[in-house]
Amino acid sequence: MSGSSLLSLRGASFSYEDGPPVLSGLDFDAREGRALALLGRNGSGKTTLMRLLSGGLRPSEGSLTVEGIPVAYDRKGLTRLRTTVQLVVQDPDDQLFAASVFQDVSFGPLNLGLPDAEVRGRVEEALTALGIGELADRPTHLLSYGQRKRTAIAGAVAMRPRMLILDEPTAGLDPDGQERLLVTLGGLRASGTTVMMATHDVDLALRWADDAALLTPAGVRAGPAPEMLARTDLLAEAGLRLPWGVATAQLLRERGLLAPGEAGPRTPTELAEGYLSEAVALPDAGR
Repeated sequence: MSGSSLLSLRGASFSYEDGPPVLSGLDFDAREGRALALLGRNGSGKTTLMRLLSGGLRPSEGSLTVEGIPVAYDRKGLTRLRTTVQLVVQDPDDQLFAASVFQDVSFGPLNLGLPDAEVRGRVEEALTALGIGELADRPTHLLSYGQRKRTAIAGAVAMRPRMLILDEPTAGLDPDGQERLLVTLGGLRASGTTVMMATHDVDLALRWADDAALLTPAGVRAGPAPEMLARTDLLAEAGLRLPWGVATAQLLRERGLLAPGEAGPRTPTELAEGYLSEAVALPDAGR
C-alpha cells in the first residue's frame, strides 16, 4: 500500500572505528511511494544513514527491516536488500569504472546472474529513462559531469530497485541540468520507484519532496515537507535556513493575498504566475 513503511531503522546506532557515535538510537522510516528529502548540516550523519539503509554499513545497535522483515547481513540477505534499494553517491566518478556507458550500467544486472537478453533490456530501459540512450557506446571518460551523473543513476535504475537513494544529485549541475534531472526523477516516481534525496537545498526540498526528514543533534524529525520546512526551530537545529517559498507564503498571508491553509508558491515562477498579477490588480480593485 502506498505510504506504508518500506525501509525502517529502529534504535540504530553507528560509530566509525575509534570515533564518536555518528548516529545513536535512531528511528527512521522510508515510506513507499513518497519522495523524501533528507536534510541536515555537514557531519549530521546523512551519508551514514544512507549507507545504513542501503546495506553499505551495518548498525552497531538496532535493526534494519524491509517491509517489517529484518535484514540478514549475509550474501543472500544483502542481495535481497540491494535489489530493493540502490544508493547513488554524490560524485559519479566514485561509482563509474567500466570502459563504456553500456558496460557500466550492465554491471549490476550481470552480477545478479540474469540472462544476457534481460540484462540488455534492463540497460536499454535505464538509459532511456535517464535520457542517455545515445551514449550507450560512449567511453565513460569522455562524458560530461552531467552525463556521468545520469550514467551513475542509470546503473542503479537498471537494478530495478523499489527505492532509489541519491546523495546530493543536483550538486555540480547547472540550472538546466538540474531541471532535466528533476523531470527524470519525476518519471521514475511515476513508474513506481520511491525516491529519497539528500540535499542542503531547502528550496529544492520544498518544491520536490512529499516528506522531509531533518537530522538534528537530538535525532531525526520527519513529516510532510511543507510542515517540517516551516518549523524554524527544527531548521535552526539542523543548521538550515527558512525556504524561500515558506517565507514568501508568510508574506502573502500577511498581505491578504493567500488564505490561511492555502499552499503558497514554491518557486519564483509560480509566484509570478499566480500571485503577482493579483497583487498588482488590488489597488485598482478598490477604486
